[in-house]
Amino acid sequence: MTAPTTFRERLYVPWWGWPLPLAAAVLLAAEIHMGFPGVRSWLPYLITVPLTAFLIVRMGSAKVEVTDGELRVGDAHIPVGLLGEVEVFTAQTKRQAMGPNLDPAAYVAHRGWIGPMVRVRVNDPEDPTPYWLFSTRHAEEIAELLR
Repeated sequence: MTAPTTFRERLYVPWWGWPLPLAAAVLLAAEIHMGFPGVRSWLPYLITVPLTAFLIVRMGSAKVEVTDGELRVGDAHIPVGLLGEVEVFTAQTKRQAMGPNLDPAAYVAHRGWIGPMVRVRVNDPEDPTPYWLFSTRHAEEIAELLR
């Protein structure tokens, strides 16, 4: 029997992040098909536009989850028992955390279109990662869960 999921959030690319890549895919398809009749005229559109949509969804999304006593951010996971101090950053204060105060060894899952971030210290002596810094829309809620 598994423990219930305490928190789950999927960080998708917002609607305003889609038009430019899709327009670029259409332009690329138009460049490829220029002057070719028949199948070669529509095949580039059939390939580039869905491929671009797939890449936006796959590369632009991340999952933040607290379940089974673990914090999962993207593909990484760590037991909640190994976590220490939790700090919340707003859209205005995350600039310092992501800029001059960022440790190069930290695990970072940043999504620029999401304002708040959470920094969680790692208290594992065998782990070289000092902390995790990740974007979330519900920073206060996940901070309370991890405290």
